[in-house]
Amino acid sequence: MSAPTTRPHARHTDFLARHAQVLSIAAFFVFCCAIFTASTDVFLNSGNLLNIARQSAPLLIVAVAMTFVITSGGIDLSVGSIVALINALAAIGLQTGLPWPLVVLGLFAIGALVGLVQGWFVAYQGIPAFIVTLAGLSALRGLALLMTQGFSIPISSDSLFSEIGRGWLAGVPFPAVVAALVAIVGVVALNETSFGRHVTAVGVNAEAARRAGIATRRVTTTVYMLTGLAAAAAGIIIAARLSSGSSNAAVGFELDVIAAVVLGGTSLMGGSGTMLGTILGALTIAVIGNGLILAHVSPFFTQIVTGAIILLAIWLNTRIFARLAAPGRRH
Repeated sequence: MSAPTTRPHARHTDFLARHAQVLSIAAFFVFCCAIFTASTDVFLNSGNLLNIARQSAPLLIVAVAMTFVITSGGIDLSVGSIVALINALAAIGLQTGLPWPLVVLGLFAIGALVGLVQGWFVAYQGIPAFIVTLAGLSALRGLALLMTQGFSIPISSDSLFSEIGRGWLAGVPFPAVVAALVAIVGVVALNETSFGRHVTAVGVNAEAARRAGIATRRVTTTVYMLTGLAAAAAGIIIAARLSSGSSNAAVGFELDVIAAVVLGGTSLMGGSGTMLGTILGALTIAVIGNGLILAHVSPFFTQIVTGAIILLAIWLNTRIFARLAAPGRRH
């Protein structure tokens, strides 16, 4: 007779258990917005919110792709260096007089090629992803430095290329529109397609996935191609927004990307990924950076505060909210 009274509570507990990580980052995101709204008068200004949307677009785009990599059990430390390489090549290509659409297509091809090469070493040569992409982090940044000699290369702001980073579409910054489309595709691909299921299966147990008929090597190579393409998109957007190409672009960017993915609830051990969590994680990092600047926190102190906040949020996620998923907590 007591079953009807306990069942709603059980459903509520099951819902919290299934969505604990996303709910926790959503609550933390709202908390950050509330803190910065109270501490500064301009945080909720429409201009500032649109600025956050524009500036967070590269991070969000690459974080969506990184979610596939980490869910598959891998890691890509080279995305910041790919952004710098693409950033530099964009300026060099435009200075030679090449049409900007051709430059953009070429940059995407280069990003995909870099991802393909790194994915091949990981999937077909059995070299740990950490080592492969760490080598890529160093080599690609060095290549960008060699091509630019350490100088920033200007891009004419009169070029239509600049509209990629500075343009508007229906009152929304164009980079934010691109990031939103990428996020939607990422959600559908991870949750509703066989590719997303295969990525998760590889992350859970690659050998079992292989025996089940999944082309694990192809899946692994593909996810690194995705990060290469996403990093190329981010490099193009940054170059267009700043009207310059620099080998010093996106220093430490890969750490922000990984933090956004893990902050959102994707397991670093692979086999469990949440695209909605990644989106919230990327927006949270963008809000923290923007809010600290508006609060006039010293830029030298900002990284310390950001790191501490991210660590605290992940700790809360894993130690407190995730306990709702433990079998002993269910009734």
